[in-house]
Amino acid sequence: MSRARTVLASALSAVTLLSTSGCLSADEGAPHAPIVAPSSAATSAPSAHASGASSALTVAQAAAALITDTDLGGPWIPTAGVATWRDGLLKATTAAAGCQRLLDSLYADELLGAPGLAVTGLDDTDNGAQLRYQVSAQPQAAVAEALAWLKTVPQQCARFTATATTGAVLDVQAYDAPLPEVGDARQGLRVTVTAVTGPQGQTLDADPTTLSLDVAVVRVGEDAFALTNGGMGDVPNDATQAAVQLGAQRLAEVRRQGRAQV
Repeated sequence: MSRARTVLASALSAVTLLSTSGCLSADEGAPHAPIVAPSSAATSAPSAHASGASSALTVAQAAAALITDTDLGGPWIPTAGVATWRDGLLKATTAAAGCQRLLDSLYADELLGAPGLAVTGLDDTDNGAQLRYQVSAQPQAAVAEALAWLKTVPQQCARFTATATTGAVLDVQAYDAPLPEVGDARQGLRVTVTAVTGPQGQTLDADPTTLSLDVAVVRVGEDAFALTNGGMGDVPNDATQAAVQLGAQRLAEVRRQGRAQV
């Protein structure tokens, strides 16, 4: 196992132990410090209405709930810009019923609508993967609708053909992907996009180019976040699992701190 993957495995083990014991980070208010809430809070965050607190996160609260490159460890760094494969393999059209929404949402990074209340991007310098993470600003009804739609994707859009703006023909597949048992509702997908032909439809001489993309949307109480983790080839899933688990716990802790201050 590489040093980077060992860091991620250690982070997940630490999160599990801290969640079980109910321990918290000493610097839990800082956006770059791990903020670990008790597992019961991450699993079912109490309603803000029940406590009398505001139902909407502030921008500062959302920013504090973001994951960082420090959480994931090397080789992750703050992003240097939007990955070029978005234009080449996600900006595309399809005649498949209901599947254009999937392509559009992935390309625009709008699985939970736009804009996000707080957004971050991280790059994996080892394999060129990019992770995009955002805390949603959408109301609960919109989040519920997005989750319900994502649950239909593996059936409605299990496999379809799309055409990139370059003219390349794309073979797109989408199926369920497991996520950590955190939050109140969640949906994970694994999406692959393979260029079957090159620009203007010419035959490819080399092996087909494939984009692999992990997708996750998680609701924690009244809040939600979405992430994508993708790159060319087979992108390791460990960063996705760590980001989902830490993200859910961080959202729950931000809410807990907000209620304590009211």
